[in-house]
Amino acid sequence: MNIHEYQAKEVLRGFGVAVPKGGVAYTPGEALKVAEKLGGPVWVVKAQIHAGGRGKGGGVKLAKSVDEVRQLASDMIGMTLVTHQTGPEGKEVGRVYVEDGCDIARELYLGLLIDRATSRVTIMASTEGGMEIEEVAAQSPEKILKVSIDPACGMNAFHARKIAFGLGLEGDQVKSAVKFLMLLYKAFEELDASIIEINPLVVTGAGEFVALDAKMNFDDNALFRHKEIEALRDESEEDPTELEAAKFDLNYVKLDGNIGCMVNGAGLAMATMDIIKLYGGEPANFLDVGGGASRERVTAAFKLILSDPNVEGLLVNIFGGIMRCDVIAEGVVAAAREVSLNVPLVVRLAGTNVELGKTILEQSGLPIIAADDLGDAADKAVKAVREVA
Repeated sequence: MNIHEYQAKEVLRGFGVAVPKGGVAYTPGEALKVAEKLGGPVWVVKAQIHAGGRGKGGGVKLAKSVDEVRQLASDMIGMTLVTHQTGPEGKEVGRVYVEDGCDIARELYLGLLIDRATSRVTIMASTEGGMEIEEVAAQSPEKILKVSIDPACGMNAFHARKIAFGLGLEGDQVKSAVKFLMLLYKAFEELDASIIEINPLVVTGAGEFVALDAKMNFDDNALFRHKEIEALRDESEEDPTELEAAKFDLNYVKLDGNIGCMVNGAGLAMATMDIIKLYGGEPANFLDVGGGASRERVTAAFKLILSDPNVEGLLVNIFGGIMRCDVIAEGVVAAAREVSLNVPLVVRLAGTNVELGKTILEQSGLPIIAADDLGDAADKAVKAVREVA
C-alpha cells in the first residue's frame, strides 16, 4: 500500500525524523491559509499523487508570496499531471502540500527496501540526490552505496556510520546522519514498511539533515497490525478494477495484452502468462482466484477480466487441488451467461473433480474451447484471438 508524501512525512515526524513544516490543502483557499500559518518567506507547493517525477511534470513549484501559493494551488488542483510513472494518461491532482522552503546546501539520496536476493532490509544511499535512482544505477552505479542489515541483530550505529562516511560526511554531520538513519530504520521495521525513499535527503546550511521528500510503501499482509496506516489509504489513486478485485479477495493486476487469464495460484498464473507469450500472444492480466475460491468469487473474477475492453479472448487454467474443478466450471458457466460472453473462451481443467467439471462445461451449451494441457490451452487461446481479429 502506498501513501502520499504529506502522509509519509507526518508518519516519519512521529518517529522523530526531521521533515519540513507543511500542511495539505484541497482548495486554493486552504493552501493560502497553510502558507499564512507557515509564515514564509518561501514556500513549496507540491501536487500529491502516487507517482514520482512530479517536479519534471510541473507538479512542484516554488512560491515567494502567499498569493503565489494560492495561484499555484489553483493551477495544480484538478490538473492532470503526467510523469514517467503515471503513463501518458496521467493522474488528476486532488490535493497539494504546502511546506516551508529549505536552505539546501547538499542533496543526497537515501532509501530502505527489502532486498529479495539477501532477504534483508537494505539501505541504499548516493551522493546523487534529486535524481531517479534508476538513472544513477544505469549511469554511475559506483555512486550507490548498499548496506544490508542482518535481522538477527538489527541496525546498529556502525551500519549508519558506514553510510555516512561513504557519502563523504564529516564531523558533526556524521553524528546527525547516524541519528537520522537509526530513526528511519526504526520506522521501517515497526511499521512493516516495504520501501522508504527519501529523495532528496538534504543537508541544510546549518548542517542538519531533513527529508525534503518522502515515499513510503507498506506490506499489505501486515496492515492488520497497523490500522492507523491502513486508514491513510487513498483509493482514488488505485486502479478501480484492482479495488473491485480486492473486495472478493482476488489478486488482480491489469496488463497491456488482449488475452484475459483466470488461474488458481500465483505460480501457475505466472506460468500461464509466460506460455501465452511463448505462443505469440499477450496476457491482459494477472488474476489468481486462490486455492479455495467459491462460485461467487469465480463469477466476479470472470466479470473483472471481461470489463477490460482490450480483452479479445479468455483463458481459464485451473489445477484442482484445494479448488474443485466443478466449482470453477459452475462459476465459468454462470458468469458467461450473465455477461453474455462474446469472446473466445478456452478452458483447461485438471485435478479434483475434473471429469465433473468438464461435463458441466460440455452440457452448458456455451461455445467453450476445451484444452488438454497448458500448452494446448495457450495455443488455442492465441489462435482463437487471431481468428476473431
